[in-house]
Amino acid sequence: MGAVASSLMSTAMQDPLFNIVLWCPQIPQNTGNIGRTAVATDCRLHVIYPIAFDMSEQARRRAGLDYWQHIDCREHASWESYLASEQPRRLWLFTTKASRPHWDADFQQGDHLLFGQEQGGVSPQIHEWVAATFGIDHRITFPMVAVQSARSLNLATAVACGVYEGLRQITQATGSMPPAYHGEVV
Repeated sequence: MGAVASSLMSTAMQDPLFNIVLWCPQIPQNTGNIGRTAVATDCRLHVIYPIAFDMSEQARRRAGLDYWQHIDCREHASWESYLASEQPRRLWLFTTKASRPHWDADFQQGDHLLFGQEQGGVSPQIHEWVAATFGIDHRITFPMVAVQSARSLNLATAVACGVYEGLRQITQATGSMPPAYHGEVV
């Protein structure tokens, strides 16, 4: 993590729609796309190390991530440091190793949505922690056809699907979009 502190925020927000949590991401383009989704949906992004690429300011500029300063991004040195600093009250693990479809989850504003790395998801210990802490029903999946070539969705696609399903549920439950969604895009 170099000189990056355990929490680095470009734009701090009070009450994010969701907390998008990436465990050890490996592909910088996915993380960049997820960052844009976070900005567009009023979510906070958490990146848990180790990661397989450089997230320094210089690397972000080189990659053309001109929107990154608008992201409320917190970087965590490890899973343990994420848990210690964030203390999630509700967390959903998106995984191919679950059978409960994501639309059966009861998403609430502020929930932490956890996504594993592109090559293999999260560790078995994290699966066990989620089940022990929140219950087995907090391990959810995106239903897919049983074809090996479609073993999982792209990470950025999965994050967008999860966030927008949560937004749909919150909007349906409250009868209106969250306040941050009102107004014009400038």
